[in-house]
Amino acid sequence: MLNLRARLLQLLENRGSDYTSGAALAQELGVSRNAVWKAVEALRSEGYSIAAVTNKGYRVEGSGDMLSADGIYAFLKTKGIFSVQVKKSVTSTNTLLRGLAAEGAPEGYVLAAEEQTAGKGRLGRAFHSPAGHGIYFSVLLRPGSKTDVAPLITSAAAVAAARAVEEVLGVSVGIKWVNDLFVGEKKVCGILTEAAFDMESGLIESAVLGIGINITRPDEGFPGELRDVATSLTDRDVGMDSQRVRLIAAVLDNFWLFYQDLGKREFLDEYRARSIVLGRSVNVISYEGSKVARVIEIDDDCGLVVELADGEQTTLSSGDVSIRL
Repeated sequence: MLNLRARLLQLLENRGSDYTSGAALAQELGVSRNAVWKAVEALRSEGYSIAAVTNKGYRVEGSGDMLSADGIYAFLKTKGIFSVQVKKSVTSTNTLLRGLAAEGAPEGYVLAAEEQTAGKGRLGRAFHSPAGHGIYFSVLLRPGSKTDVAPLITSAAAVAAARAVEEVLGVSVGIKWVNDLFVGEKKVCGILTEAAFDMESGLIESAVLGIGINITRPDEGFPGELRDVATSLTDRDVGMDSQRVRLIAAVLDNFWLFYQDLGKREFLDEYRARSIVLGRSVNVISYEGSKVARVIEIDDDCGLVVELADGEQTTLSSGDVSIRL
């Protein structure tokens, strides 16, 4: 159940520029007017600008794009599943959440951060995570499944994130196998799933799903090595209209729809339809090096079927590809 601050924020956000009296809010929330006042003060302490006018009431003004747990709760449609914590700055949400997983944190624990100082992607790459310009969060999962479910988690998350971006920002995105969202030929989102296994049973003990999405343009642009390959969803310098909390909530809601029964693969047709690599020439990248190949299809386990230069077909279940322009 949403706490009082989140419920109050949701009511005020839904009313837009209209004022709502403290008495009306108290009645809707089932609390006293004093409790409403205290909740308003708590939201103000988090950075929300809430106007109060005598004989009119309260309204949210210029909430911009505050990142807070209450803000995320206010937009979540999936109730009673996720427990959200927001931090100002972390090394990596995945790294911290893996530590919490080892200590017994429950499934559905979400850790989000304003910035990451050591954000990471697949194959040991860094993920640029400047404060205020994107969403960077990780979700703890305990699927209790065989190891072959891991690619399904990542692929389902890619579709969930793509849907969320279109719902909240109206931007159409494609998926580059296995875990990146692209606008045109540039990356706007990276997804990293890290799992811990029970060696005796062969089951996944926990999985930490990390998602980073570039929303607005960083103040100094992207670092040199990323300048030609990364972009943001908008050209604005700052966010607006609670886009970050709405986007995190939408990703979580969409992902949970698929995660409840990954075996049904209800995301797979959309994953294939959004693919930007099918039929294209790519460089297959692994720790062993790089090979040129042509993408044939995406199989039912989200493996990438490619044809190598010598005509041999093989299925990739790990590694990465880059599109040959």
